[in-house]
Amino acid sequence: MKIGDRIRRRREDLHISVDEVAKRLGKHRATIYRYESDEIRTLPTNVLEPLAAVLETTPAALMGWEPFEESMPENVIPLPKTYTIPLVGTIACGQPITAIQEDTEVVEVPEYIHADFALRCKGDSMINARIFDGDMVYIRQQEQVENGEIAAVLIEDEATLKKVFLFHDRIVLEPANPLFEPLIYRQEEMNSVRILGKAVAFTSAIR
Repeated sequence: MKIGDRIRRRREDLHISVDEVAKRLGKHRATIYRYESDEIRTLPTNVLEPLAAVLETTPAALMGWEPFEESMPENVIPLPKTYTIPLVGTIACGQPITAIQEDTEVVEVPEYIHADFALRCKGDSMINARIFDGDMVYIRQQEQVENGEIAAVLIEDEATLKKVFLFHDRIVLEPANPLFEPLIYRQEEMNSVRILGKAVAFTSAIR
C-alpha cells in the first residue's frame, strides 16, 4: 500500500473530509488530494508530522513502517490502565469501628488515581459526600490534611472516615450527614487521633 492510500484510508476511518484536513493543515484541498494520490512516494517531515497529528496517528504509520492503531467504535469506551493497591480492611462511616488490617486482598485502581491503599466503608455518616455503605474509598497515605478534607482517621485502634478540622486546642471529625454528631477530641485526647491518609477517590455500586 502506497503512502497516499494509507493517508486516504486513515482519513476515511476517522470520517474526516478532505476539506477538514485541509483546514486543519492550512492547505488547499487540492494539496490533500495530491497527498492521497498515487504520485506521492514520500513527504517531508514538516508536512508528515502535522498530517499525522491531524489523522491521529504517527508519521511511521503513514509511511508504512508500523501498523495503524485500530479505531474503536463510538459505543466502546476503553477502560483506563490500572495498578493494584492493598485492600486493608473496613472503615466506619458512622461510629468508629475496630480497624481491620488485612492486606491479603488487592483492588484495581485507575492510573490517574494516586492512592496507597483502599478501605471498604461501613455505615451512612458520609452519604452527603455520596459515600455509602459498602463503597470502596481510596486513600493516599499522609499524616496531614487540609481542614474540611475527608480522611481515614485512626482513633487509638479504631478507624473512621470523616471530614477533618484541626484547631490548636481540638480536633473535630465531622460526618457528612446531619443525623450524626461530630466527634470532638480536646487537649490530651488529641494524642489518640492519627490521620492515616487523605481520601482521594471512591467507587460505588449501582443503586
